[in-house]
Amino acid sequence: MEKIIACAVDGIQGIKVEVQVHVERGAKFYMVGLPDNAVKESHYRISAALKNNGLALPVRHIIINLAPADIRKEGSAYDLPIAIGILLATSQLNFTSVDQYLVMGELSLDGSIKAIKGVLPMAIKAKEMGLKGVIIPKENQDEAQFISELDVIAVSHLSELISMINGNQFQPSRSSTLIIENIKNTGDFSDVVGQHFVKRALEIVASGEHNTLMIGPPGSGKSMLAKRIPSILPSLTQKEVIETTRIYSVIGKNNGVISAPPFRSPHHTISDVALVGGGSHPMPGEMSLAHNGVLFLDEFPEFKRSVVEVLRQPLENREITISRALKSCTYPAKFMLVLAMNPSPAGNYYEENSICSKQKVFKYLEKLSKPLLDRIDVQIEVDPVPIKDLTVPCEMNETSEMIKKRVIQAREVQYERQGKTNALLNSTELKKFCELNHKEKHFLIKVGKQINLTARGYGRILKVSRTIADMEGSNSIHMDHILESLQYRSLERIKSFLV
Repeated sequence: MEKIIACAVDGIQGIKVEVQVHVERGAKFYMVGLPDNAVKESHYRISAALKNNGLALPVRHIIINLAPADIRKEGSAYDLPIAIGILLATSQLNFTSVDQYLVMGELSLDGSIKAIKGVLPMAIKAKEMGLKGVIIPKENQDEAQFISELDVIAVSHLSELISMINGNQFQPSRSSTLIIENIKNTGDFSDVVGQHFVKRALEIVASGEHNTLMIGPPGSGKSMLAKRIPSILPSLTQKEVIETTRIYSVIGKNNGVISAPPFRSPHHTISDVALVGGGSHPMPGEMSLAHNGVLFLDEFPEFKRSVVEVLRQPLENREITISRALKSCTYPAKFMLVLAMNPSPAGNYYEENSICSKQKVFKYLEKLSKPLLDRIDVQIEVDPVPIKDLTVPCEMNETSEMIKKRVIQAREVQYERQGKTNALLNSTELKKFCELNHKEKHFLIKVGKQINLTARGYGRILKVSRTIADMEGSNSIHMDHILESLQYRSLERIKSFLV
């Protein structure tokens, strides 16, 4: 019996799978170990690939066991390890160091080896198991070689791999480009005319990794501003790069390494499953694809109620657990939520002579529930820029790079003090790192009664105040920091509609 080391992916974690091949007298082919239809069909792909490369699938009694047998095996990535196992078991190949490599890949009928999903989790698992390297498709080379101290043998054809094995010449593959910036050019803040108040708020948002809501009439620049937030965010750390790339690797949307914060902007027709993740075989949704980046929901009231409600728990837990009858898996979901909306269905703020009735405005704004609003740290109104400001030359605006430097400095202060950004502080850490003096406490209690502030809302104000203090290099939170954070939660012109 021959054994080939392969790998399954559960969530974003790799799980060792042993492809066991047993050959004896007879003329049947069995595959056991909970294979799905794609795995079962590998018999036909392997048979054609071997025949087209001068080899053969012998007429023997062949049993393929994918161990452990209680984990469902999905996809076509088991073609290559099964083919190598059959060749070894039938003495058509001699691979003495096969137990030192993790082997995965999809076979075409001509023997070409196609790209597969989840290579990065597989490479991480191979390193954890102490293996020498991985044998994978050429197209998946970039993401696998990000894992250091692991030989990446990237091959594009079965005959190429067989030649390597026969000649015992395994040369680790190296790509000329290791890091790929998987983010579109979303513009620079220097393009934005005016809006100094909103720019200041978004700098605070980026510095503390806070959630934000922008409300304003059409054409005021909400979408334009939101799309430029990634340009002022720090590059991902090595840990964040691996976390983010693993998610994209699992769904097969990435062939390199993601080093920039992702920016996801799903359409308002999206389903709750597509946003959260799931399906009969659970896969990450938009929330997880925005991990360590920005999730932007434009025209927020147009989203379905069921979609809106699923935002609450991930905003608190920073992860999503998807449970199904066959299995459950957990995906990370630490993202900055950015919402943009008009103040009414007609677009402008409600007035008595408006074409929208007050009832229509109520219905439109009902998506903006109090529990959800409490989870939004910064809430700002965006007013249109006067036409005269757009038509006259103006002074040079700050570039995103200039703002980004200040954001990085503020985050460095937070990581040095508490090991995380201010938005992620829990209740215990709030008491420790956001302690107020008697004057500030008394003031915030008085204001809290006036604006009907909840405990969660109180915590959000403290977090934003702490971020403003960090941006100014202050060790403690002062009155001016609290006053500024309060003005980012006013929404006076629509507050009467929020019940």
